Amino acid sequence: MHTERVTVPFVRSSKVRNGAEPLSMITAYDFPAARMVDRAGADMILVGDSLAMVVLGHADTLSVTISDMEHHTRAVAAARPLSLIVTDMPWMSYHTTKSEAVKSAARLIRAGAAAVKIEGGAKRAKVIRAICDAEIPVVGHLGLTPQSVNEFGGFKVQAKSVEEARRLIDDAMVVQDAGAFAIVLEAIPDILAKLVTAKLEIPTIGIGAGIDCDGQVLVFHDVLGLGEAKRPKFVKSYAELATLGVEALSMFVKEVRTSRFPAPENTYHDATGEIANLS
Repeated sequence: MHTERVTVPFVRSSKVRNGAEPLSMITAYDFPAARMVDRAGADMILVGDSLAMVVLGHADTLSVTISDMEHHTRAVAAARPLSLIVTDMPWMSYHTTKSEAVKSAARLIRAGAAAVKIEGGAKRAKVIRAICDAEIPVVGHLGLTPQSVNEFGGFKVQAKSVEEARRLIDDAMVVQDAGAFAIVLEAIPDILAKLVTAKLEIPTIGIGAGIDCDGQVLVFHDVLGLGEAKRPKFVKSYAELATLGVEALSMFVKEVRTSRFPAPENTYHDATGEIANLS
């Protein structure tokens, strides 16, 4: 549990090889989830564009807009967490011009984020540098980048060949040189994640990238068992709240139908007895 607000310099310096504890990051998309993640002691809260899938029910992340991300960032920031708030820049918010990318990033910072996350390697270097030059901290994201799902042909493990692995290592170095203070590595072979982590001076945060990263991130709904029954291999659920939730809701429905709810203790009464005399 943190007693002070987590900062970008703290995260940037958190390399396990230098004696730091592994970083923890969990997604949150609203006030109650942010409060729970913060109370759990997570280092970072990711307001992920994954909200498109786990909150809004879409098949991929491409439907959310900068306005959506701004809205959910405000909700998370309202919890005033000590965890560092990082918000995903959604598809097409940084793909046109550097100027538009900086303006989009600024909207997320004004909404309450402390940093933004951008998918992509060398081809995003100029954008990352421009956003960093605007005093906005950036987290990179390599490997399976969900905004490229159509290009990849689905949510598949990336960088499985030697050529692709070399390209990812090069991309990681370029993203670091562009100014990113951490990089998420998603769905890549663990040995590659270990190599990248060893080469970088900034921390890596894995999701489906093995144990040798400097930290790990999972989706809130997956951690709590609120997502789909079929979960990716890299997910570990620490509770099954969907099952418990359905049981509780079913009890409410049953008690309503059998007139057991509301009970007297759930009801406001006429303390004076005068209302009963009304005709």
